[in-house]
Amino acid sequence: MAAAWPEPVERVSSFLREAGAEARIEQFTEGTPTASDAAAAVGCGLDQIVKSLVFVCDGKPVVALVPGDLRGDREKVAGEASAASARIASAEEVERATGFPPGAVAPFPLPEVDVVLLDRALLRHRIVWAGAGSHQHVVGLSPAELARLSRARLADVSQESSDPAIEGYDSTNSKER
Repeated sequence: MAAAWPEPVERVSSFLREAGAEARIEQFTEGTPTASDAAAAVGCGLDQIVKSLVFVCDGKPVVALVPGDLRGDREKVAGEASAASARIASAEEVERATGFPPGAVAPFPLPEVDVVLLDRALLRHRIVWAGAGSHQHVVGLSPAELARLSRARLADVSQESSDPAIEGYDSTNSKER
């Protein structure tokens, strides 16, 4: 008998079943807390990993879905959210807004988030991989299915990283995914 998934992963799994999604959740015991870790575990390119970045835009949470090889651009996110400014959410704000811990944020379900932005760069892939609620689980699906399930709007919200080793941030021991 298989062990039960952690509650956040089961929440993602239930959402996928109810939505009739074409997606699959994979478990990796070595963990997938960073985009590089997830790409290595899945065996795909860093650009196929979806980082679910949480920003606070004029006091409201906004999630930007960007490829693992790019960085989220605060100014672009603010503009797309019609906000005066955007900042990276703290670990506590991430969990409060999404119900998921930093580094394991799934792009759905996000009942407390009204704006989800999907970076157009993700559309170049047949399959992308996103967090599925824990540091050991990811979900693979098409970019179109990702957009549908997350209720995302297509946008240009990433910037090229000046240093390939930079994947994001480490805010109170939470890693950008």
